Amino acid sequence: MDLAARAYYTNRRILKFLRLLAIIAGPGILVMVADNDAGGITTYVATGAKYGYGLIWFLVLLGPIAFVVQEMTVRLGAVTKRGHAEAIFDAFGTFWGWFSLFDLTLTDWLTLISEFIGMTAALRIFGVANWITVVVVSILMAFMVLQGRYWTWEKLALAFCVINLIYIPAAFLVNPHWSDVARIGLIPNLPGGLNNTMFFFLMANVGTTIAPWMVFFQQSAVVDKNLKEKDILWEQLDTAIGSVFTVVVAIFCVVVTGAVLHGVNIQSAAEAAVALMGFNRYAGAFIAIGLFDAGFLGAICISLSSSWAVGEVFGWAHSLNNKVREAPWFYAVYFLLLVSAGIVVLIPGAPLVVITLFVQVVATTLLPAALVFLILLLNNEELMGKHRNTTFQNVVDFAIVVGLILLSSGYSLTTLFPNLLK
Repeated sequence: MDLAARAYYTNRRILKFLRLLAIIAGPGILVMVADNDAGGITTYVATGAKYGYGLIWFLVLLGPIAFVVQEMTVRLGAVTKRGHAEAIFDAFGTFWGWFSLFDLTLTDWLTLISEFIGMTAALRIFGVANWITVVVVSILMAFMVLQGRYWTWEKLALAFCVINLIYIPAAFLVNPHWSDVARIGLIPNLPGGLNNTMFFFLMANVGTTIAPWMVFFQQSAVVDKNLKEKDILWEQLDTAIGSVFTVVVAIFCVVVTGAVLHGVNIQSAAEAAVALMGFNRYAGAFIAIGLFDAGFLGAICISLSSSWAVGEVFGWAHSLNNKVREAPWFYAVYFLLLVSAGIVVLIPGAPLVVITLFVQVVATTLLPAALVFLILLLNNEELMGKHRNTTFQNVVDFAIVVGLILLSSGYSLTTLFPNLLK
């Protein structure tokens, strides 16, 4: 009887835990899974084709780093009840506030273009014209934001997160040698050595795993969801789960192309999907479906990131809980970014592949500035109280910033002096 009672109460505690997690979960998983967007998938498959399994260890390292960065936005949003753009304006003044907002908006718009590039390229494989993809996606995104509730939008977005896991069965379909994946992928090495190409791929992978829009998005989502200080631990768990998902998906993307296309010059995820169809049509189709889903997830989150930030700065109503008539400028910014990015993709001869990879490098270059603002805010005792950064957290955070600066500097130097490291 005692054993049965213990089992009963244990199960009740587990179910209660899962119910609470289901209620709190959202911003962390969303921001991390959406981070594996169209540009990210292109970066991962290109990495696998170029270096095989050689850089999987680097992707594993990026998971904890992404968690450390995004966890700070959880505390900042829950404590201050303000989005990141508004927090920067209040703490550092108008100059730095406009600087950060300009950086965010420019990067978001370029990244949004790359999402449409990925979505149109993915559906083009199945014979869908680019303009149809742009129109249908825009209508679907409009439906999601215009229904008038953050919680409904979030649950719809989380449903698309499940599709992002399609790369896992795709990897099993190509029958990789898992012993080689572990032996080659988990031992730190730099295939081909340090050179401009290696720096480019390292920066691109960092840029698609940790990006400025993620900082702004998650903090604003925490505020819009009305999470409180008591919810911080749950939202940290939500973020940790999301960071695991983002690394797992990235690794399986690399495994797919590393197993089948290693040594093939792959310029995009759509190109990889077509090439894979010659080896296994289902694996190629899964990559194409996953690419569309990745672009869609990225688009719905990135467009909101800028809309929230602009609304915060100008003092407009800026919540998904507001109807259009209650927050017209918030929705106007959202649709302006959406429509303009979609139009760029439809321009004949636009350098779409270059834009996709370039966006990840630009994001990495601008990221240190965003992180410095974030760290300084987290060290403001008056603002954060007991939730401010500890000494250990500051050491880790500044180490990340220094690492990013060194990576960006290395890329710049090897671009200017190609023979520097030979």
